[in-house]
Amino acid sequence: MGRPREFDTEEALEKALQVFWRQGYEGASLSDLTDAMGITRPSLYATFGNKEDLFRKALDRYDAEHMCFLDQALKQPTARLVAERVLYGFAEAQTQPTYPPGCLETGAAVACSDESAAVREALITKRVAMEVRIRRRLDEAQAAGDLPKDAAPADLASYLMTVAQGMAVKAAGGDDRSCLCRVVKTALMAWPTSQ
Repeated sequence: MGRPREFDTEEALEKALQVFWRQGYEGASLSDLTDAMGITRPSLYATFGNKEDLFRKALDRYDAEHMCFLDQALKQPTARLVAERVLYGFAEAQTQPTYPPGCLETGAAVACSDESAAVREALITKRVAMEVRIRRRLDEAQAAGDLPKDAAPADLASYLMTVAQGMAVKAAGGDDRSCLCRVVKTALMAWPTSQ
């Protein structure tokens, strides 16, 4: 019979999340992770699996805690409000004072080499799935007459994700929430309206 765990797994996972968020997947060494988590490598492997498994668990936590605004955004009554809530939600998530600036998913995807192709593919899959959810909501808005017939929901969803990822880079580079909110305000000036 094994010894009981001597650490809080949720607290350790939160600390791993912050290391990955600050340093990216490849930038986070096992020593960085175990030091931050306050555990040994054997404990990490026994509890969380390998580094990739730990990253995926941290990513699930990130999505549940920091990207949950998307569900509410997609329930907004108009396409314009959906776009506002998506972009302002990203601005908030990327500039939380008690977390690293920027976006874990964007930062990790950009900094993955071929050796971490599985992680990069998982991150790309998540981004594409988010964009598809937004596009489907915009398709509904267009069918309801809330977007012009000549608007392209797929292009608009891509636009929102591109602005959000650009804001992540700006936040990681030191731009604060007020700067990102100005970006959102400017981006929304290009939003099509049904008239």
